[in-house]
Amino acid sequence: MKLPASSRLQLTPDLNICRILNGMWQVSGAHGKIDQKTAISHMFEYMDAGFTTWDLADHYGPAEDFIGEFRRQLIANRGQAALSNLQAFTKWVPRPSKMTRKVVEDNINISLKRMDVPSLDMVQFHWWEYRDKNYLDALKYMAELQAEGKIKHLALTNFDTEHLKIITDAGIKIVSNQVQFSLVDRRPEVSTIEFCQQHDIKLFAYGTLCGGLLSEKYLGRPEPRGGDLFTVSLRKYKNMVDAWGGWNLFQELLNTLKQIADKHGVSIANVAVRYILDKPAVGGAIVGARLSISEHIEENAKVFGFTLDEQDGDRIDSISEKSRNLYELIGDCGDEYRR
Repeated sequence: MKLPASSRLQLTPDLNICRILNGMWQVSGAHGKIDQKTAISHMFEYMDAGFTTWDLADHYGPAEDFIGEFRRQLIANRGQAALSNLQAFTKWVPRPSKMTRKVVEDNINISLKRMDVPSLDMVQFHWWEYRDKNYLDALKYMAELQAEGKIKHLALTNFDTEHLKIITDAGIKIVSNQVQFSLVDRRPEVSTIEFCQQHDIKLFAYGTLCGGLLSEKYLGRPEPRGGDLFTVSLRKYKNMVDAWGGWNLFQELLNTLKQIADKHGVSIANVAVRYILDKPAVGGAIVGARLSISEHIEENAKVFGFTLDEQDGDRIDSISEKSRNLYELIGDCGDEYRR
């Protein structure tokens, strides 16, 4: 299987990425036990299929260590040149407090060691508390480390438009912002997309499949509760569906998506991802990779084999118009983590 050219994005002059990123939150322990040996072998399968870009974080359990081991096995089996096909984007999520050069550098050094890299492809920075302005100091020190070669690119995770502007106005070059963006949560469309277009910032969308709720598995099914929501993702995004409009409206959305999917010979999940990838400023969508538990390589590849037409978009938008306004209920991107 070989993905088409449309599956790639030249994010920066030195970073060519797959527009579906393999999300490694699923190895953090909250989605079931992961066998490392099996997981690494599956990482080769993703790479060989063209899914070369990985999204991870310092707090996603062994995710950074997996990348380090995968790099070593890649070199051993295929030579140093094989590393040029791999992109791994980590996150730094510190507890808000005073940020010194040493604190920042020590944490970046930990990721460098765990991932076994001389320079981090990208660090996506998250800050829990806007009232603590030390996030600007952290980013300035990260920019220094970038200039010294320890980090190639700086990015953000779950920053709203207001603080994205503050950071940009401070002269810090950001290449992407990772935000929740799906057919259920369309808050980025309010102001974030326009700002990102103006400042050449790409969005990486997560939650695009609502933890798996946007699939045939839940079409025509009773509302899941309690033990039915067996992963942290399902529990998280079921709460988002409840806030958005509830299970009955969600079933209406799934029915519409199923009709569109059948028209194109694909799945509900394919349509959900394709719709978000087609939005302005969106560079990629992060789809969870439950390594050693379940794989969706061939399924994900279908996203790049069809195009949604105007009628498809109108039908989806007509459902969204019936939902509650999550921007008014929750706030801008990332505000759900800072309430």
